[in-house]
Amino acid sequence: MRVAGINIPDDKQVQIALTYVYGVGSTRAKKILKEAGIDFIKRAKDLDQAEVNKIKEIIDRDYKIEGELRQVIKQNIGMLKEMGAYRGTRHMRGLPARGQRTKTNNRTVRGNTRKTAGSGKRKVELK
Repeated sequence: MRVAGINIPDDKQVQIALTYVYGVGSTRAKKILKEAGIDFIKRAKDLDQAEVNKIKEIIDRDYKIEGELRQVIKQNIGMLKEMGAYRGTRHMRGLPARGQRTKTNNRTVRGNTRKTAGSGKRKVELK
């Protein structure tokens, strides 16, 4: 089964399989299936063509997914940067933009990951 150019795994439940599409999480998958009138625990391989078409139609009509959603998010971040908003400057610098602390626990955002203690530490110049 293909939805929005993504191959949906056949052996999974439809509710879980729909989450493979970017922009569709578990809550949104449940809403889509409820609107389509499809049982949540039904396997993706057990869907008939009418049910698949109904799912595709609902997704195309009501939701932005995949490339379109990525494009909208990129535009929003670009707008924040252009305005000079705080969140935009955090995006520009590659730092956490949602209020996380930066004294510790932001190595993944900064790209300073350490496998063992002391191995990835940035060298501090002595004055």
